[in-house]
Amino acid sequence: MIRFGLVGVGYWGPNLARNLNGVDGGVLAWICDANPAALGKVSTSYPRVKTCGSLDELLAADDLDAVVVATPAGTHYDIALKCLKAGKHTLVEKPLAMSSAQCDELIQAAEEKNLKLMVGHTFLYSPPVIKLKELLESGEIGDIYYAYSTRTNLGQIRKDVNAMWNLAPHDISILLYLFDSAPTQVTAKGLDKIQDGIEDTVFLYMDFPGKMLAHVHVSWLDPGKVRKLTLVGSKKMVVYDDVDPDAKIRIYDKGVTKVANNKPESFDSFGEFQLLLRAGDVLIPKVAATEPLKAECQHFADCIANDKRPITDGAHGKQVVRILEAAQESMACNSCPVEVNL
Repeated sequence: MIRFGLVGVGYWGPNLARNLNGVDGGVLAWICDANPAALGKVSTSYPRVKTCGSLDELLAADDLDAVVVATPAGTHYDIALKCLKAGKHTLVEKPLAMSSAQCDELIQAAEEKNLKLMVGHTFLYSPPVIKLKELLESGEIGDIYYAYSTRTNLGQIRKDVNAMWNLAPHDISILLYLFDSAPTQVTAKGLDKIQDGIEDTVFLYMDFPGKMLAHVHVSWLDPGKVRKLTLVGSKKMVVYDDVDPDAKIRIYDKGVTKVANNKPESFDSFGEFQLLLRAGDVLIPKVAATEPLKAECQHFADCIANDKRPITDGAHGKQVVRILEAAQESMACNSCPVEVNL
């Protein structure tokens, strides 16, 4: 049995505790938090789990194989590095760190001790996102022209990171997974209306290879909770709405077809064809109701047990952080384009 330790039981930690406690082949052995009130509150649900308020005490325990880090973003690097140096497999909530240089150090530390380093990009374990990947790989959607996502709500307003570092890792990780490539350039514009120097609203553009464009809008200041991604392809269009309880994915048989003599063909000259708008059926495919966080925790355990590379490994986490870094640089230079250089 893989013995897990959880560091941090604030906002997201209790959800991780619940899922780690039900992992096949694993057991939640330790919970660590510097806040006695938070620690006491969650420990009542797991009376057999050992608790402590010190990371050093946790890492010194003999009955510990892996650590899950769910602390504020600015602490991820320091805590994860200590866990890896102590010989523990480590899963870090997003973002992996606050700089790509820190990510490199974590990746190196994991490789030196042959440990699993994984990032909590939960949506890559979500059945709707996995379905989107299947649709793209099957060719049903065609070539992707562009994509845009919206992740907004009124709150939760953070003081340690801006809305982009807080929310955009979800959408960036999804796009990297779906397109199987990284953007070459990013441009971003942010607004800090509530707290000076901490952007509460960000508009991010990413240029992907093949003239493909993606746009991500994140905000803590919005009248409604929106979690939506739209993919516009050459054959069909897809909308993934994570808030919709009944139709997470809608496939629209809509598009524009090049036609000559009533036959779709390929042409080298714009003078040789006409454009025909196509509007067909809307399909709502059935997707599993598996909880993404449960699948993520199980994947972490399976990778440890079977010596597999995590889907959201350190390299993937670094890609997301480098894109966020570049976007932050773009906002600092009045929305100038910044190369990603992964």
